[in-house]
Amino acid sequence: MTLALPSRAYDLQMLDRPADRARDQGWVFGLPPGIASEQWPLDPVTGYPLMHGFTLLLPEDYRVHGDDIVALSFFATAPDHNDGGAPDDPEIREAVLARPSHPRLSRMTDILDYAYAALLLTKAEYDGAFAAPPAPLALATVERPRWLDVGGASAFFEAAPSYAKKMFAAPPRADLSETRAIALSPRADDPNAGKGPQDEHVRENPPTGYQPYYYYVGGKPGRDNFRLHDWAKDHAHNHLGGTMRPCQAVPEMSPFYIEFEEYFGGYNFGGGNAQLDFKDMKFDWACG
Repeated sequence: MTLALPSRAYDLQMLDRPADRARDQGWVFGLPPGIASEQWPLDPVTGYPLMHGFTLLLPEDYRVHGDDIVALSFFATAPDHNDGGAPDDPEIREAVLARPSHPRLSRMTDILDYAYAALLLTKAEYDGAFAAPPAPLALATVERPRWLDVGGASAFFEAAPSYAKKMFAAPPRADLSETRAIALSPRADDPNAGKGPQDEHVRENPPTGYQPYYYYVGGKPGRDNFRLHDWAKDHAHNHLGGTMRPCQAVPEMSPFYIEFEEYFGGYNFGGGNAQLDFKDMKFDWACG
């Protein structure tokens, strides 16, 4: 069967209000829906629960895993557990990976060997009650992550730079369930919708026709010749599919990906941004 490719890309916006599942496209911070506590993925580095970053309700043209899979939840290493290199404890890792897991859990690691995870959710799960974080492993010895005490939104606000604090009209409630709504809108013009991002100079797969968001006047690389294509100038930083704007190299991915900034869940990407390919379950980030 030939996979139908999306014909549109979507901008995503984190709104300054709690999410309403009846009208929003999901939520940032808060808790994942519709799973048992024991299905919440633990961090194989620390033994603590991975931090829930966001849950996104997928538009129909991005439901690449079938019509019954309508959403995904993304989990990450807590920013206060990400300090430049993951210390591996085989006993903790083995204990975490031996636990029962959600049937549609995908685990990923970054270049520093820190842990990330995604859950593919049915509609019943997406509509379900928020999950409570599980207890950490008895083997866990590192300091408890801040989000477990005050929630991801409040923990992010406490440590956020001034520009990110301005996204909030008031400090978020110190509560695990505190969320911020996600709004979705189709991009008016994105020639890369339905095309897998790739760098034509280092790609490993056949060309997809993907084009970068910039060009050089006269074809001569250089700072003075750098220009944005008109069609890319109003693209939001957080988005679903289409043109990627990574802080460093373009990771080769399928058209079914989301690109997001540090504040879209409260991560430590060194001032950079990240990309999650939820078809092939690839994850990448780079510092700014």
